[in-house]
Amino acid sequence: MRTSGTAAIVGLALLAGAVAYKEWQATQTQAQVGERPAPRVVVAEARMEPMAREVEALGTVRARESVVLSAKITEKVEQVHFEDGDVVEQGQLLVTLRDGEQQAKLQAAQANLTEQEREYRRIEGLVKAKTIASNELDKILTDIDVAKATLAQYQAELDARYIRAPFSGLLGFRAVSPGALVTPERELTTLDDLSVVKLDFPVPERFLAEIRPGKQVLARAAAYPNQTFEGRVTGIDSRVDPTTRAVVVRAEINNAELQLRPGMLMSLQLIVEQRQGVVVPEAALVPRQQNQYVFVVDADNKVVQRQVVLGMRKRGSVEIVEGLQTGEKVITLGTNRVRPGQQVQTEKEESFTGERAV
Repeated sequence: MRTSGTAAIVGLALLAGAVAYKEWQATQTQAQVGERPAPRVVVAEARMEPMAREVEALGTVRARESVVLSAKITEKVEQVHFEDGDVVEQGQLLVTLRDGEQQAKLQAAQANLTEQEREYRRIEGLVKAKTIASNELDKILTDIDVAKATLAQYQAELDARYIRAPFSGLLGFRAVSPGALVTPERELTTLDDLSVVKLDFPVPERFLAEIRPGKQVLARAAAYPNQTFEGRVTGIDSRVDPTTRAVVVRAEINNAELQLRPGMLMSLQLIVEQRQGVVVPEAALVPRQQNQYVFVVDADNKVVQRQVVLGMRKRGSVEIVEGLQTGEKVITLGTNRVRPGQQVQTEKEESFTGERAV
């Protein structure tokens, strides 16, 4: 009996020791957890920014107005009044053809008209004096009309020998010299109005309902890699290409510095939709199955998991349509080391030295 009692006492003592040891372990674990610092994370503030949905395309530059200049008649060149690449004004004289014969004919026609008008005044006086019949005036008026028509004909023939710029613009290379015989088929030079250029580009037909005149276009050319040219849509072709299923859209770009030339290839973004939205870095997104989440850091530096609805995207950023307000802070680095309800230390990107999230 005494042996049994002693064994029971020993067993109780061992049990108490085991319980005390477990309590000591738990205390040590809690102490260690309490001493572990809150994880450091990088946060970004949700802010309101302009967002745009774009259609990328390649376009070809065309002159606003373009013409190949040639003569209306066959004649020799008297003078050339321009050089390669001149900028000219509308109506400026470019080429003079030989015009001596037409000058003489015009002077004769002008003299004939003057004589007919003098004769009309003489006959008119005789009619008033009732010296001759009044029908003589009708004959003289007919002669005056014929003289005016002849004068207009010779004036047109003379004008055809002066080739002028039909509009203001930039001339191409000179393809004629004084003394050369020109014909209506021979090119003298080219003239392009480049103050405003057209940019034609194809757009997939699925965007046809969203394209309207006035939409913004941002274009770049290889010749000017650091410059963006802004334009506006001015027209849409009436037909969709059945092969490419695309419609040609035309925009106009201000080209006052004459940097853009016809035939240039430009890469462009057509702004289909533009609005202000709540924007955060794409790195803040935590995808789970079909849903998207962000970790928000509240005023007490505690993590709150928030489901969000995404809108438009741009490089490195995403619009949050629902689930986030402007000014709230979201975790962009360290999302894999936090959990909802946990307290964190926030750092700026440039001072963050912890492990980057993968």
